[in-house]
Amino acid sequence: MHESIAIISDIHSNSLALEAVLKDISNRGISSIVNLGDSLFGPIDPLGTAQQLMAHKNIIHIMGNCDQILLAEDINSATYKFVKPLTNNEIENWIRTFKDTWVFEDILFCHGTPFLNDRYLLEEVDGSGVRYKKPDQLSKELQEVPQHYIFCGHSHVFKAIFLPTGKFIVNSGSVGLPAYYDDLPFPHAMESNSPHAEYVIAHKASGITWSIEHVMVHYDWEKASSITNKNGREDYAYAVKTGRAFLE
Repeated sequence: MHESIAIISDIHSNSLALEAVLKDISNRGISSIVNLGDSLFGPIDPLGTAQQLMAHKNIIHIMGNCDQILLAEDINSATYKFVKPLTNNEIENWIRTFKDTWVFEDILFCHGTPFLNDRYLLEEVDGSGVRYKKPDQLSKELQEVPQHYIFCGHSHVFKAIFLPTGKFIVNSGSVGLPAYYDDLPFPHAMESNSPHAEYVIAHKASGITWSIEHVMVHYDWEKASSITNKNGREDYAYAVKTGRAFLE
């Protein structure tokens, strides 16, 4: 029997991108969706994003580091101060239901790594910038994980790596924020270099083998960028319409 799962991640309040992706998923006849987290944390449309996601009762939600931040009482962050007042008890209680990880058959879904939601799985960052980990290093880090397929998010950049151990790791990219700049743990930029809303589909036609499809969806990113600019975030606005990080 043919089976498909849509994996979305890192919406970051971009309700326009989310709407386009959910429509694309629906048009493909896919009913199973896993959201790898960081859904509302962004200066576009947190409330509209929450409403869309909460209306889809079939979505499995994973707790992203930025989802977790929204449950805190106070954080010194401009994005937090924009989003937090727009949340209510219903939204916060919904966020509390998110899972740390989720396993389906031979697939493990997580936000960052299977162990921490605020760490990159495929990438490492040091004073010289961002680089992808070597397969042997990843194999060692994941040796305690029994699943052969691991889907993650967090870095916002689609990437698929097959390991010598037979494990297959897929970063699903970002639905709503295709690039960003961060100071921690060292100053670095993550860039998809495209404004498209991205997600992946895992297909299983027979047996236990899954095939992976990377999907890039066109939507009105100029409008999303304009909204972000009006909300005072030039950095987000630039990233949304270019897929590249805003560097002053």
